[in-house]
Amino acid sequence: MAEKTNSVIISDTPSNSSLLNPQCRIVCHVCHKQFSQYTCPRCNSRYCSLHCYKSHSTRCTESFMRENVVEELRQTKPDDESKRKMMDILKRYHSEEEMDSMEEDDCLLSEETIQKILSGDSICYEDLSAEEQKQFQRTVASGELSKLIQPWDPWWLKPSARTISLSKEGTQLIQPLSKQEVPLLHEDRAAEGQSSEIPPGPEAPLVPVAKLISAEPSPLLAVHLVDIIYSYCFTLRLYNGDWPSDAIGSAMVVLSISSVLGQGRQPETVTEVVSYCLEQTCSPEYRRMGGLQFGLGIISDVIQIISLGGPALICALCDLQRLFQAGERELKAERLKKSTKSETRSKLKLGERKVYFMMCWVHEQPMEAWHSLSAILETEKSKVMDYYSSSNTINSAGKKNNPESRGKLFIEEIK
Repeated sequence: MAEKTNSVIISDTPSNSSLLNPQCRIVCHVCHKQFSQYTCPRCNSRYCSLHCYKSHSTRCTESFMRENVVEELRQTKPDDESKRKMMDILKRYHSEEEMDSMEEDDCLLSEETIQKILSGDSICYEDLSAEEQKQFQRTVASGELSKLIQPWDPWWLKPSARTISLSKEGTQLIQPLSKQEVPLLHEDRAAEGQSSEIPPGPEAPLVPVAKLISAEPSPLLAVHLVDIIYSYCFTLRLYNGDWPSDAIGSAMVVLSISSVLGQGRQPETVTEVVSYCLEQTCSPEYRRMGGLQFGLGIISDVIQIISLGGPALICALCDLQRLFQAGERELKAERLKKSTKSETRSKLKLGERKVYFMMCWVHEQPMEAWHSLSAILETEKSKVMDYYSSSNTINSAGKKNNPESRGKLFIEEIK
């Protein structure tokens, strides 16, 4: 019996001889166990199977595959449909990444905090962990929280503010309605949202000014009214119309802005009131609200309310009175030092009395007085805008005016 060998059989027959002829067959150069049936196109090495082909030379096989792939890619030209599909895939991938990022942010809340929220408990800043507080601060700084807040639409800018009606005593105007009219009126007001648009007027008749003071009312009350209404509009803008969420804080803001209510000052001109109010608005405490531009917007709010006349002014003052009253109620539940609590209560009580007196005085004034006052305030606003516009221009020397001296010049200009 012939002995098997793995050596190459050398034959004089041509290389293209029939594979069925065992005399010309060659053993695989890789495994040396099987006869070879194939030849590597790059190195001409003989192999018997795919496994041996992959094993015979890694450099040879990888190079061959890479060249084939590159050639295939060159011949493949993407059409519009392929491009569209690829864009859809990328968009979907981007959306999934955003969702994953949001889920990761949500996971920054601890399990304990999540349980408190689900149970309906109120969460304060101090209840958050150190990491949660950092995340909250980053969210506030980025402005993400502002997207969750719906901008407030001031009631004095609504069409219904032009048709406010009060009784002769200054109270809410109530008219008897038949049973047939009540459902229809209720549906109309609910559809238009008028039931909560305008702050309600006083529930009790306003007392005549002659019964509140023995002397003649001060001729400067119109000037003081501008100061008070400015502080009211400023506070509502600051709290996005939701002063009940922090009645004490809202009341303290009113007192800090109004020189009449907070400091007992007696400004003599509208110019003096505008100067002081804008100075407070541009102070470091409230500068973040927008500075001068925000203050000019508040002046526009005051002009709007005054131009609406006595009923709108009474409703605004009545809302301010309720603000002080709510602050007094909240103060009772606060845990403060007795001296601090007593001092704050006195400020709130005094502010409430001044607002009520002003409400009674406004009720007795003719409509013509408000047209004149709004015109004066409009003129003062124009002066401020013109001065600051000229202050920002290049002076004759080719240099901008000094911002520090500009503030001093502004006080001199408007006095």
